[in-house]
Amino acid sequence: MHERLAVDQSFDMIQRDLEYAGIKMALFVIDGFGKDEILLYIMQLFAELETEDLEPNVLKKLLERYIPYIEVDEANDLNEASDLVLGGPAALVVEGANKVIIIDARTYPARSPEEPDLERVVRGSRDGYVETIVFNTALTRRRVRDRSLRMQYLQIGRRSKTDICICYIEDIADKHRVESLKKKLEMIDTDGLPMAEKTIEEYISGRHWNPYPTVRYTERPDTAASHLYEGHVLIIIDGSPSVMITPATYAHHLQHAEEYRQKPLIGAYLRFVRFFAVIASIFILPLYYLFAKHADYLPANLQYIGPDEAGVVPLFVQFLLAEIGIDILRMAAIHTPSSLATALGLVAAIMIGEVSVQVGWFSHEVVLYLAVAAIGTYATPSYELSLANRLVRIFLLFAVALFGAIGYIVGITLWILYLVRMKSFNVAYFWPFIPFSYRPFRDVFLRSPIPLKNRRPAFLHPRDPDR
Repeated sequence: MHERLAVDQSFDMIQRDLEYAGIKMALFVIDGFGKDEILLYIMQLFAELETEDLEPNVLKKLLERYIPYIEVDEANDLNEASDLVLGGPAALVVEGANKVIIIDARTYPARSPEEPDLERVVRGSRDGYVETIVFNTALTRRRVRDRSLRMQYLQIGRRSKTDICICYIEDIADKHRVESLKKKLEMIDTDGLPMAEKTIEEYISGRHWNPYPTVRYTERPDTAASHLYEGHVLIIIDGSPSVMITPATYAHHLQHAEEYRQKPLIGAYLRFVRFFAVIASIFILPLYYLFAKHADYLPANLQYIGPDEAGVVPLFVQFLLAEIGIDILRMAAIHTPSSLATALGLVAAIMIGEVSVQVGWFSHEVVLYLAVAAIGTYATPSYELSLANRLVRIFLLFAVALFGAIGYIVGITLWILYLVRMKSFNVAYFWPFIPFSYRPFRDVFLRSPIPLKNRRPAFLHPRDPDR
């Protein structure tokens, strides 16, 4: 154990040589992970032992009587015991015992559960997932007190040994879907998972150059619980506050918890507004560019659409510069300290926006329609979906620039066909539009009252279809 853990070469690796009741022992623990109070209490109890207290079977006596702690296990192999110590638990090696005692008295540096920034609601719970897997499983169990809730544990990564949890309700989730997902996770062969959930998504979802997300992320325990009750399977990764929901369709990425925290009619209105914003973020900028290039397509009462002046920079270049500029500002906002965020906003609004219009780089109409598209992008509940839709918008701009109205129509058609052909874990990505299913289609658009949603989604093949 001393050699495998390289105790002499790492200052935070502690080996405590002990002797109690005439028996030599060694305690291995990582400084910062071990709970000092628990280990000190156990050592105080050991100090009161006599030789006859541990006879004839020292291992059995320690495990069943003299280690007053809940999370105690044993390891048969020194390599296994060493890997467990690197994960946080303490290992107690006892002379005369052919197994290593594992005492899971660990504590991880963790922040308190807070409301996630990307999924805020006006009313509702303010707790959110954190970077510690045990905290996240506890937050999930707090909301799903079902005896058939399963938390299956895996370790992925030859070197990182990252803790993974597959979470599902056994009486509801499709058994074949769970087994298929588990096999995909077990087939991951890599050194480690530096980007946690994003690395896992790239391994299990396939189609690496597909910009659209095939899993949904959430940092809200109530959102995760609602998907468990539908029959989805969750993946919880240690070190990440984002829980993966599988499978996920295009419609799932357009839902938000705020719609279910209001009355059904208000929720339906909010959903319509959100859909309008998402559609505008994709189509309004290429459509404006099409009408600006071909004013003869417009009826007489809409001839005001289009720039009054041609401007110094061509219209298509203005769109590209503006799109790239917005992404630069978004990245700058991520890297800017909160104390300087106001200054960044002033620079973007006054020095870049207003001055660029005055010098002729951009027209007022371009700034207006680009602002509408940007607002629609930020109104998209799923951050990953908003980035994919932005690429589609740029693709449609190129199609209009090269082929005009035909490019716009063909571009939209190709985009729809691409989504129709996509699958998320063998589920049609464009469900319930294609293949069409009436009741789910109605629920997607109308935000039906919860008492009326008495059936689980059929595409998940739930074992218990009735709510």
